[in-house]
Amino acid sequence: MPLLNSIIVYIMKNRQKRIHKFIDEPLKTQERTLEHLIQKASATEFGIKYGFNKIKSYDDFKKNVPLQSYEDFFPWIERNLKGEQNLLWPTKINWFAKSSGTTNDKSKYIPVSKEALFNCHYRAGKDILSFHCKEFPNTKIFTGRSLTLGGSHEINPLDKDSYIGDLSAILIDNLPYWVRRMRSPSRAVTFSGKWEEKIDKMAEETIHQNITSISGVPSWTMVFFKKVLEKAGKKNIEEVWPNLEMYMHGGIKLQPFHEQMNAFFPSKKLKCIEIYNASEGFFGIQPQNSINDFLLMLDYGIFYEFMPYEEFNQKEPKTITIADVEKGKTYAVVISTNAGLWRYQLGDTIKFTSTQPHRFVIDGRTKQFINVFGEELMVSNADKAIEIAAEKCNVNVTEYSAAPVFFKENKSGAHEWIIEFENVPADLTKFNYCLDNALKSLNSDYETKRYQDMILRAPQIIAVKKGTFYEWLKSKNKLGGQNKIPRLNNDRIWFEEIKAFVEK
Repeated sequence: MPLLNSIIVYIMKNRQKRIHKFIDEPLKTQERTLEHLIQKASATEFGIKYGFNKIKSYDDFKKNVPLQSYEDFFPWIERNLKGEQNLLWPTKINWFAKSSGTTNDKSKYIPVSKEALFNCHYRAGKDILSFHCKEFPNTKIFTGRSLTLGGSHEINPLDKDSYIGDLSAILIDNLPYWVRRMRSPSRAVTFSGKWEEKIDKMAEETIHQNITSISGVPSWTMVFFKKVLEKAGKKNIEEVWPNLEMYMHGGIKLQPFHEQMNAFFPSKKLKCIEIYNASEGFFGIQPQNSINDFLLMLDYGIFYEFMPYEEFNQKEPKTITIADVEKGKTYAVVISTNAGLWRYQLGDTIKFTSTQPHRFVIDGRTKQFINVFGEELMVSNADKAIEIAAEKCNVNVTEYSAAPVFFKENKSGAHEWIIEFENVPADLTKFNYCLDNALKSLNSDYETKRYQDMILRAPQIIAVKKGTFYEWLKSKNKLGGQNKIPRLNNDRIWFEEIKAFVEK
């Protein structure tokens, strides 16, 4: 194993040459990507309808192909689900990633092509390891097993020749044989659909294995770690897996779980790498353990466009390419992919921290914000404010959701928060004060609206005990996978449902 580890580490380090090429030539890389995608799909039904054979430039592409939402694409995807092929992409679509995002009742079904699997998601997996090997050249990560907290899949009820399921399950099921041998748990456990039963079996199967890396959404990983300690009878995860050196995570921030992570890993030697991916594709990697932004991965068969924040609600919003983005500005992400999504509005907003190379932070979601009163509160503001307030009050926040309280009679508006604490603070008023002040310091629009309570009153907080949001997700049969809590709501639809659950 040491020899094999050394060989793989050498190979992974060499991947940095390709990464530096697209860093040095971002526009050329993206132009080649668009040209390839257009040529590849020119004979598809979508390509014929929108005149792909006449597209010679990005301007032609914008003129010929309208911006698309998932709802716009659904008639095409529905036909694809029923077995029709060559609609959006020329190669056969056998897999559909089922994504409910922030717990929507209506799931999304995203086509996953072989090109998306191998040239996007698997390439990203190799690049993550490449960054790790570069930063830690003495790594022993390939001497043990990689553990993945994956979801499940099932036969597509509309077409018995295809499958639907969590993206993680699709990726695991299509791994090369030699890679499967280096991962845990077994396929039978991995693809189990009953989450609570799965983590029990997963813990039981892996506690005696040499696990050197783990990947999974932080909230579910914490649940799994607790189960591992329960099964192993140990005080921390380092006692169970002493050679564990890397944790790869995405979906939600790790920050709310730092107190738990420090208890699980008291030596603090675990390297945590954050990624930015979705059912629609793989977009960004945290290139170093010590930084907080992502490198935009430009050669995964995805062509990027960026919609400036001021264009969000315009009838004909403008978009730009990687060549024209500016540091510090908020953009909505628009993608065209090697699975047949064309000018697809991803729903995420990002802010570039650098343009040489192109690094960014996730700013929020186009559907997850509060802007009822002109406060333009983004998820990034809320996450940071929660972090600041928690630190000042010496508490740990595990989850939260917020929504507007509308004007009523002679009262101004407000934001109402349901906040799940590891331990509910003794002085909730102090936490409220700290949260309010943090939001003011982070968001000038919020600060303006809070002036003398004229438009916004102080936040209203409902404190709930640890595990409340987990139980809510369980009640909706939304445990595991990519299901996430809706952090910010511009209306009260989801919030009222959560509130009713916690107050019953």
